[in-house]
Order: sequence, then structure tokens, then C-alpha cells
Amino acid sequence: MTTLRAHRGTDAAPGPAPSDDEETGTDRNSGRRRSRWHSRILNGGTGRWRRGRLIAVAAVLSALLMLAHSRIPNAFGNVGSLVETFLPWLWVSVPALLVLALARRSAIATVAVLLPALAWCSLFAGTLTDKRSGGGDVTVVSHNVHDENPDPQGTARALSSSGADLIALEELTPSSTSVYERVLAAAYPHHVAQGSIGLWSKYPLHDVKPLAIMPWTRALRATVDTPKGPLAVYAAHLASVRAHPSTGFATTWRDKTAGKLAAAVRAEPLPRVLVVGDFNGTTDDRALRPLTAQLKSAQATAGDGFGFSWPAAFPVARIDQILSRGVTPTASWTLPRTGSDHLPVAASLRW
Repeated sequence: MTTLRAHRGTDAAPGPAPSDDEETGTDRNSGRRRSRWHSRILNGGTGRWRRGRLIAVAAVLSALLMLAHSRIPNAFGNVGSLVETFLPWLWVSVPALLVLALARRSAIATVAVLLPALAWCSLFAGTLTDKRSGGGDVTVVSHNVHDENPDPQGTARALSSSGADLIALEELTPSSTSVYERVLAAAYPHHVAQGSIGLWSKYPLHDVKPLAIMPWTRALRATVDTPKGPLAVYAAHLASVRAHPSTGFATTWRDKTAGKLAAAVRAEPLPRVLVVGDFNGTTDDRALRPLTAQLKSAQATAGDGFGFSWPAAFPVARIDQILSRGVTPTASWTLPRTGSDHLPVAASLRW
């Protein structure tokens, strides 16, 4: 007789099937984690482009300020001239904005900082190159010696040691003039001093006359008989400027004296002209354009860097100029500090 036995284990009946939720629970948790991860990535990336919009706007405005400085109106407080006086210093906006952009972790602000950097380079990259060359037929030095200079004798010796052929001095006083005449006499036998302006020369001077740019003498004109031919030299100290919160950048007197000097230079019959002195303004300042448009800046043409000349302790602006017409600047530089609040400026010129 055959015995039937019940088999358990593998042959046992299967239990109830798992529900759909149990089957997909792991997948759902994994999906949620992936979703959160993707959200962080996407939102983080988007955030970097959304953050720092104000910094980006400031960068764009800084670039526009540099490129459109000539369109800034002078109607109120001569703001345009003030910006142009210190125009090269707008570079400080680039590192300042870059630090803010990096601190904010803003991609859009970091990219926007490139705009003022490129704008500044387009204006001044060429200024930073060394354009000096050898040679030169005449070397000139111009120096505002400061009417309160405590050591005019030391200043005179420093200027004489420069080896310049011509030395123009501004802000002379009756007492200091006699010191410069005594110290410079051996090397510069020809000189003229009128009012607060003086010109010392290794070559003969004639046709000397004061220029009426102000009620008192702050400018003169002379013909220098150089070995290469006559050179008309204008030495001038334009009126001072003042900055005040209520009046702004006061340049009215300076601008008027610049216009009178420009008219005299325009009427000059000699083909070779040299204009030097303390202009209380930079060649970027539109108010000096009647003068600078006629002449070539030695610093811009043949300098190395900006050649800032004032104040002597920490120069921030080139307000002492050497300009020319009919001769070619070959080099331009500043001399070491004297007892003045200005640095002496120098240039070599070639016929």
C-alpha cells in the first residue's frame, strides 16, 4: 500500500504577496534623495548668478564712469573736472568690487568686474609702458618750489645737479629768488625772474615779457637761443583750485588763466614752443583743453607711468606739466623730492 506523505519547506504554500508600497519604498526614498541633491546643485548654481546684482550694477556704473567721463556735466560743482583730475585712480574700484563679489560668492558680480578692468586698461594701459628713448637736444626742468620752502638753497642745488639746460621755477618769493640766483648763477648764466616766475638757462634769453593771465605776474614768455635754433618758452603758474562741500570743485580762476595762456600760445609766431609750469590741473581735465589741444604732453608721449607730481609726500595727480609744439619729447620723468610740496618734472626734447 502506498503511503502518502506531506512535504513542507520548499513545497510550502507561499505567503501573501508584498504590497506595492513595500516594493517601491526603497526606490521612492532613493528618488527623494536624488531630487534633493539635484535641487541643491541647481539652486546653488542659480543662486550664484542671482546673488550680487547690486555689485554687478556698481561694476557697470564704474566702467561707464571711466569711458564716459567727458560726458559728466560741469554745470554743478565742476564734477566732470574733478573726476578727470583723479581719473587714473578709478582703478581702485576694480579690486574693491572683486573682493565684494568673491565674498558674496556671486558669479554675475565676478564677471561684471571685468568691465571696469577692461575700461581702465583701454584708457591707461599705454601709460604704464616705458616710452622713453635716448637723445634729446634740450632738457628742461619745471618746479613749483613752494613759497614756504624751508630749504631753497638745497632745492636750487638739487635742480642744478639735474644737468638741465632750462629750469623754470614757480612760487618764487623776493627772499627765495635771491637764493636761487646765487646758487644757480655758475651753471645758468642767463636768467629772468618776474613776479613769482623765473627762468634759468644755459643759453641766451631775449624777447622776455610777462603775460597778463592774472592781476599779478604768474607767467612769462622768453625766446631761448639754443644751438639748434630759437625756442619760445612759456613758464606759467595757473590759478589755484579749491574743493569745498558747498561749492564743489572751484576752478573758475584756473580756467580763465588757462584760456589766456592758450590764447598767447596760439598767437606765438615761432614754430618751436615749450610751455611748462604748475597748471593746477591734469591733461585729462577738459577745462585745460584750449591749451592742451595745441600742444603735446611730454609725459604722455615719452614718459614711464603717470608721473604724478603732487603732493610730494604721496603724489596722486600730475598737475605740473611740460608741453611742446614743433619739437619731439624723447623722455619725461620726475626728480626726487625737495623742500617743496611738489615734485620737479623733467623732459628731454629733440628738434
